[in-house]
Amino acid sequence: MDRACPECGNKIIGRADKKFCSDGCRNSYNNNLNKDQSNLVRNVNNRLRKNYRILQKANGKEKTKIKKDTLLKHGFNFKFFTGQYVTKTGSVYYYVYDQGYLELENEWYLLVKVDLQV
Repeated sequence: MDRACPECGNKIIGRADKKFCSDGCRNSYNNNLNKDQSNLVRNVNNRLRKNYRILQKANGKEKTKIKKDTLLKHGFNFKFFTGQYVTKTGSVYYYVYDQGYLELENEWYLLVKVDLQV
C-alpha cells in the first residue's frame, strides 16, 4: 500500500507510522495548519503585544503613575486588553497579561504589575 505525503503528495518511504515524506513537508503542513485563518487574530495579537511592551517599559517598578498623553504618544490603544479586575470599591483595573493600569483623576493612570502564577 503506497502512502502519499499530505503536503506534497509524494510517496512516503520508511516507517509504517510515518506521515510525511520529509521534515520540510511536516513543518510546512503544520505551519499552514496553525497559521491564523484571518488577519484579525494576528492584528489583535500584534496590538496586545505593542500595548504590553509600552506598559512594561513605562512601569519600571511595581507601581508607576503616568499621564494618558504619554501612553497615547507611544501608541497605546486602550481598546485592547486581556482582562480586567473590579475592586470592592468599584475601581476597574485593566490588564494586558501581567501589566495593569487604573484610571485616576485628571488623565493620570496608575500602572501596576501582578505576579501571575502560570
